Amino acid sequence: MTAFEPLTRGLRTFASDIAQGFLEITHNGFALVGLAVMCGALTLITQPELRQAGESQLFGWLKTRQGTPGVDIDLGAIDRATASNPQALPKQQAALAYWLSRKYRVAPEPLSAIVAEAFEIGLRSKLDPTLILAVMAIESGFNPFAQSPMGAQGLMQVMTRVHSEKYENFGGAFAAFDPLTNLRVGARVLEECIARAGSTEAGLKFYVGAANIDDDGGYVSKVIAEHGRLQAVATGRTAPAAAAGSPVTPTPDKGARSAESVALLSAF
Repeated sequence: MTAFEPLTRGLRTFASDIAQGFLEITHNGFALVGLAVMCGALTLITQPELRQAGESQLFGWLKTRQGTPGVDIDLGAIDRATASNPQALPKQQAALAYWLSRKYRVAPEPLSAIVAEAFEIGLRSKLDPTLILAVMAIESGFNPFAQSPMGAQGLMQVMTRVHSEKYENFGGAFAAFDPLTNLRVGARVLEECIARAGSTEAGLKFYVGAANIDDDGGYVSKVIAEHGRLQAVATGRTAPAAAAGSPVTPTPDKGARSAESVALLSAF
C-alpha cells in the first residue's frame, strides 16, 4: 500500500457523501415543489375567482409581450393623451363636457380634460371658465390643430408668432398644438386683452384683432351668445345645441385679423 491510497480512499468517501447529500436535498426539494404545486392546484379549484384573476393577468401579460405585429409597444402613450373620464368631473363640469361633445362632435374624454383645465385657469385668473370655453368653441370648434390664414393656431387660435415668448416656458412654439398649453396661453392673452380694453366685449375685439375696425364679422356676438348657452348648461338649465344633422362649422380668423390688428396684438 502506497502512501497515497488512504488519501485517495478518503477523497472518494468525501465525494460519495457529497453526492448522496445532493441527491437527498434534490429529492426533498422536488417533493416540496410537488407539494406546493398540489396545494396551488387545490386552491385554484376551490377558489374559482382566484383562478379567473390569474388567467386574466396571464393573458394580459402574454398580450403585452406579444404586442401587435408591426406596431411598437409604448405603454407611456397614455400619459401623453389629453383625456380624462367625464364621470370623474364635478357635476357642473361634466354637464359642460357632454353638452359640448354633442354640439361640436368631439369625444367627451378630451373635452373633459379641457373643461377641467378651463376651470383651473378660472380659479387662478379673473376669467369665467365658460367664457374661455366659448372662445375656444367659436375660434376652433375644439380642433387643437386648427390654423387660420393669418397664422392663428390651436384651440384658442393664438397668434403663435406674435406670442412666441409665452410658449418659451412650454418648450417652444410647437407647444401651440398641445391642447392644454394652447388653452393656458390663449387664456392669458384673453385676460390681458380684457384688462386693457376694460370690458369683456371690447376685450374680445382685441383678442380677435378687430379693435381698430368697426366690423368684427360677428365674432363678439357669437362668443357672447355661446357664453350664455354655456352658463345655462353650467347652472343646470336647458340650452339648445346645434340642430340635428347640422355640424357646427368653426370660424377661426373670421377675416378680422389684418396686418394692422396683428401689430396691435403684439403689444400684449
